[in-house]
Amino acid sequence: MADLSRVAHSVSDRQPEVFEKVPPRNRNFTGRDDLLARLRKGMGSVTAVVPQPQAVHGWGGVGKTHLAIEYAHRYRSHYDLIWWIPADQYHLVPSSLASMAPTLGLLPASVTGVEEAAEAVRKALQDGEPFHRWLLIFDNAEEFGHIKPFIPNGPGHVLITSRNPDWEDNFETLTVDVFTREESIDFLRKRLDRPVSREDADRLADKLGDLPLALEQVGALQRRGTMSINDYIEQLDKQASRLLGAVRAPDYPLTMTAAWRVSVAFLEDRLPQAISILRCCAFFGPEPIPNDVFRRGNKANVPRLAEILSDPILLNKTWQELSRFALVRSDTVTRTVQVHRLIQALLRDDLNPSEKTGIRDEVHLLMASYAPDDPEDSSRWQAFIDLIPHVGPSNLAECTDPAVRDFALNVVRYLHLSGNYQPARAFVNEFIDKWSARDGAEHPNVLVARRHLGNILRRLGEFSTAYELDGETLNRMRAVMGSTHKETLIAINGYAASLRARGNFGEARALDEESLQMHRDGLGDDDPLTFRATNNLAIDYGLNGQYAEARRLHIAAYLAQSDSKGVSTDTVLSSWNGMARAVRLTGDFEEACSSGEAAMAFGIQKLGPDHHMTLLTAKDLSIARRRAGDLEGALSLAMDTYTRLRRLLGGSHPDTMAAVINLSNTLRARGELEEALKVGEEAVARYPSVYGPDHPYTYGCQTNLALLFRLLGDPEKALRANESALAGLESRLGREHHYGLSASVNVQSDLAALGEHQQARDLGEANYQRLEATFGEDHFLTLSCAANLALDRRMIGADNAAELASTTAAHYAERLDAGQPDAVAADKKERINCDFDPSPL
Repeated sequence: MADLSRVAHSVSDRQPEVFEKVPPRNRNFTGRDDLLARLRKGMGSVTAVVPQPQAVHGWGGVGKTHLAIEYAHRYRSHYDLIWWIPADQYHLVPSSLASMAPTLGLLPASVTGVEEAAEAVRKALQDGEPFHRWLLIFDNAEEFGHIKPFIPNGPGHVLITSRNPDWEDNFETLTVDVFTREESIDFLRKRLDRPVSREDADRLADKLGDLPLALEQVGALQRRGTMSINDYIEQLDKQASRLLGAVRAPDYPLTMTAAWRVSVAFLEDRLPQAISILRCCAFFGPEPIPNDVFRRGNKANVPRLAEILSDPILLNKTWQELSRFALVRSDTVTRTVQVHRLIQALLRDDLNPSEKTGIRDEVHLLMASYAPDDPEDSSRWQAFIDLIPHVGPSNLAECTDPAVRDFALNVVRYLHLSGNYQPARAFVNEFIDKWSARDGAEHPNVLVARRHLGNILRRLGEFSTAYELDGETLNRMRAVMGSTHKETLIAINGYAASLRARGNFGEARALDEESLQMHRDGLGDDDPLTFRATNNLAIDYGLNGQYAEARRLHIAAYLAQSDSKGVSTDTVLSSWNGMARAVRLTGDFEEACSSGEAAMAFGIQKLGPDHHMTLLTAKDLSIARRRAGDLEGALSLAMDTYTRLRRLLGGSHPDTMAAVINLSNTLRARGELEEALKVGEEAVARYPSVYGPDHPYTYGCQTNLALLFRLLGDPEKALRANESALAGLESRLGREHHYGLSASVNVQSDLAALGEHQQARDLGEANYQRLEATFGEDHFLTLSCAANLALDRRMIGADNAAELASTTAAHYAERLDAGQPDAVAADKKERINCDFDPSPL
């Protein structure tokens, strides 16, 4: 049986190493001892060392969140880590969970992506590494299905607060009701901080139905000593009578509404400007609002708040008054303010539709004014992090102001760049739906939002959906904005990327050639977007076998981006690695290693060894080392890169799959055939589901398995696999594409292994002729075919076998000294195998 002494409830004499995001303790917290004891007992019940998560539920205002806060503070000595997760917007829960990654010694979401970081955190907690004694608190989690995937079943504890009683179907639950009368009386005596009779406290509690939030309101007002309890009860009765005839939302009680009305009316007499700020806060989310949103708000066009935002002294006084009346919670450490969701609802319901619209629009303008203009600048991402929880609750999608629309799109771009793909998708879909309904599907804002959605879908690997969306969006942009508009040019690049992802390499090249010229004509040669278009076309050239052209353009893009301002480090590294890859594909293996090593060093220094782009560079460097003959260095780097990519991105990510293919090819080159087949089969099996069954990469990776079948003694199986792959490649890319030609060279070897020497020679002659015409006589693919053809000619007694062997040996002579594998095989009169490595798309 597991050691129960390691679980959270068994230790009581230590402070947590990590105490994050937990709101400050309520100094007026009263009673609830029975609830806390029951909650602690439930937390401590352990079955198979996996405590049952606890769900605390009850209606608004009864103090569920304060109970959770008190539990976290009161029992903090029993834990090593306590983390608070706002859960009312479920699609933001992954980013909250992912923010824990560095604390657990895991890679941050900025490196791995939010989904991967959140899952790594969940698993680490579940495994109890590095903390066994942890507490997660999911606050205001309404739907079980939304939160369940993020709950770790491990040695720590999970506490959930919710208004939804349905949690009891899944977890141990604890219902939080209003205060007992004794708790109400104790609370009022503590809160008022002045003598009050038990009778008066009892009368107040009775009038307010013992609702904790209402008692907090009356306590804050009474504490000021400006109104007697009798006067307050009289005002409360008047407000309640008035409210009984009004239409009220069912989510909060009449007593709370009446208490709130009294507090607001009293404050309005003292400082009317404070009510304007409070109403503004009602249209943010219930999460903390940065003070700087208001401090910088004097630059925004917000007439209702102009007076107070232009006077820092008055603004500071406003926050003080609102805090004293318990209408906001101020945190001086984080410099934020927070308004209870119930008070927000009451404030909104007290306004007519026109007032709601006007205030909400001003909130949107405040947010847009606070946000950075450039989401590409990662140094200013904190502002986006602060604002994201307020995007949905503020109904940002409803605003038509151009600056707010730009801010909305920047939010999507930030989420995309930071790896928050699912929230980005959710937000942009909402923007598209609402903007389309209001302005029509052809509105420029809608079209730009659709372009962002296409980028997100490609990152998520939904290539077919992205292709359809990108194509339709591009057509609409050309019709609405014109073919030379900047946004249209960006959309062209996106559609070309979708073409590449679908394996339509020729179409992508043609479109990117047109796009690059349009960039040069419209934006100039020195615009960062022109550099990006140049790099895209270089990728196309490499995928279409135009290696020399790819090398030239990659070099041009790399040099331009290295000297340009406003180009991110990972973009520079991408061009640098593309240049090294193009050098390898032209056959300069030693130079490819040199360039790749310099690029990887740059990536490690600037981005870190685990950055996505650094690892792509490492993967390509491993391939270059293999081609150059450094099999030890290639294998070491291949294994390390694959391990890191799998941890970062998961086994089904295209880049992880490419790393596995490289590892398998390296193992084969070292003669470790069984292991190479085992590794390769696992990877190749994933390709049809990720890329599609007829994608060139699916067929190309199939040829790697065919090589192993033949080398392991089954040439018939190899021939079937190679012929199937060759037919697919020629169908997709044509007979002259280098992927198909490489597969055909391998078919030639399969025929020879089966003793079909005449057929092997005939196919080899055709292959050699096409390769020489396409790449020249000294390219590595041409030489591979030539070396094999010389063997086939010799087997059938052809007179020209020796001549071809001599010519090929001369070309290999220089590479033989360096131990390049093809040169070594040719010198030994062994067949040369053409393997396949998927290039980045």
